[in-house]
Amino acid sequence: MVETERRPLGRTGLTVSPVTVGAAGWRHWADGSGPTRTQSAELLRRLVRDGRISVVDTSNNYGEGESERRIGGVLAELGGPPPGFLVQTKADRHFTGDFSGARMRESLRESLDRLGVDRLPVCYLHDPEHAAPEELLGRGGAVEALLEARDEGLIEHLGVAGGPVPLLCDLVRTGHFATLITHNRWTLVDRSADELLDLAAERGLGVFNAAPYGGGLLTSWPSEHTHYAYRAAPPALLATADEIGRLCAAAGVPFAAAALHWSLRDPRITSTIVGAAGADSYERTLALSDVVVEDALMAAIEAVPLDERTWQDPRKGRG
Repeated sequence: MVETERRPLGRTGLTVSPVTVGAAGWRHWADGSGPTRTQSAELLRRLVRDGRISVVDTSNNYGEGESERRIGGVLAELGGPPPGFLVQTKADRHFTGDFSGARMRESLRESLDRLGVDRLPVCYLHDPEHAAPEELLGRGGAVEALLEARDEGLIEHLGVAGGPVPLLCDLVRTGHFATLITHNRWTLVDRSADELLDLAAERGLGVFNAAPYGGGLLTSWPSEHTHYAYRAAPPALLATADEIGRLCAAAGVPFAAAALHWSLRDPRITSTIVGAAGADSYERTLALSDVVVEDALMAAIEAVPLDERTWQDPRKGRG
């Protein structure tokens, strides 16, 4: 990755780095893990200072707002977001499940307050799979409320971030969204998002691909994990990961580097979201992005047969 490389974020007029730091883990977890506020602040200051990664991705409900509060604290120190540095967040349902238009407006107000800004350069409708269709697209629903906020200047560019590919395709086709986040569905072992990525490219959306490691399975070989995307991985998927891991080992390429570059090299993907809790994980991400992955290895990986039944969104009628 070129040190100062920037890519156009669809038709937004913004440019972003090929890698985005995900701040979902910027909180204290119940088991006592997670970065301290000092560690999060130091990492964010370093991102701004280094200039290699120019985007931080957060959300209203990450850590019940703790992620946004930590980011907002550093932005206050800096006098606001530095030029060319993007903090993007997401509008979330209430913990009660409320996904109404009123809740979207409340979510925006909370995020603006925590981040200490008067507008959001990019904000996403988050996890629409948890809403009924009328809550999303009905009169007074979530999308209408966010479009109104965009027209009022509270949001500059509206995006959608979620899981199920068929739903995201339907939402992209509405024409309401300028950016997209997909997760766990375009990796070495799961290609569910292929249709979605094609559609987004055709429509000119900026695209962020999150969770290139599938929650940890694709970070090392032999793998130390047996879960993929929040659940136990089926044996066929584990076998596929093992086969690809052997190819990487034979080529002398770290498994995690191949997983990251699978996303970085796709022309339909603008930036890849990788979680970073502190300096160590940040430096590891930079090192992996700098690994040279030859075309021959990527071709060999692409030739490995995949069992689509193991994907997050299996395509009907195919096995």
